Amino acid sequence: MLRLSLPGPLPPEARGAAAAIGNFDGVHLGHQAVIAAARGLGGPLGVVTFEPHPREWFQPGAAPFRLMSPAARAHRLEKLGVELLFERRFDAALAALSPGAFVAEVLLGELGLAHAVVGADFRYGAGRAGTADTLRADGAGLGLGVTVAPLVSRPGGEVSSTAIRRALSEGRPRDAAAMLGHWHRIEGPVLHGEKRGRTLGYPTANMALDGLHPPRFGVYAVSVDVLDGPHAGRRKGAASIGVRPQFGGGAPNCEVFLLDFAGDLYGATLSVALVEFLRPEMRFDGVPDLVAQMAKDVDHARAML
Repeated sequence: MLRLSLPGPLPPEARGAAAAIGNFDGVHLGHQAVIAAARGLGGPLGVVTFEPHPREWFQPGAAPFRLMSPAARAHRLEKLGVELLFERRFDAALAALSPGAFVAEVLLGELGLAHAVVGADFRYGAGRAGTADTLRADGAGLGLGVTVAPLVSRPGGEVSSTAIRRALSEGRPRDAAAMLGHWHRIEGPVLHGEKRGRTLGYPTANMALDGLHPPRFGVYAVSVDVLDGPHAGRRKGAASIGVRPQFGGGAPNCEVFLLDFAGDLYGATLSVALVEFLRPEMRFDGVPDLVAQMAKDVDHARAML
């Protein structure tokens, strides 16, 4: 997949794409339906998205809400067969464009799209004045093909990033996965931490949660893809997500213990899939009680996986 940061030079082979447009946070089933509708319309299959997420730009002080980092989103889109990923910078100039100017200057001028595909609830342009209907009209006048994909629902209701965040906040990763069409994953590099786990007999790979919506704090059974390095491959594990109350707290992070593994993972990129919530985060009477519970957690995770 060719990943392009825009505005900037556009390779000739990137012009003429049929592209799905949106933020695609989580790349859930609704997003996948929009991308599927762009497949086979001629030209390479593309996705147009925006960085930073418009919500981050308009509300810089808001609590972290993203389900995916840009890198994790790109990884998921590549798995879906997307050939071109246009990451358009979201800034004051873009936010001020009228709907018609957005189509003419960005979709046609900068990106050279032949066809745009959006969800039925798509909004664009200054003040979110543009809708799927105005995009159809603007596209028809400027020679841009437009397809509007219907919203996706399931027995529990409409599929949305908001509903997925709620499921994760409540410790329901399987319900989140049913809406995502894949396990919710935390993806990123392994960082140096306090190295306390190895002294307890459970060495962990530590990952930051910066900018991401935090799932319910606690212990999870996880499936882990080591994406690079000498230990690349899929493994099973148990992960603790939270602030470590036993040791005075701190910034939320994800600490992953891999079952039946020995090796150095520092610097490697992990993709940690939350499979089952096992128990909430808690403080124990002492470290021996914590270690005893960790042994039970690992056994529970092994049985679940």
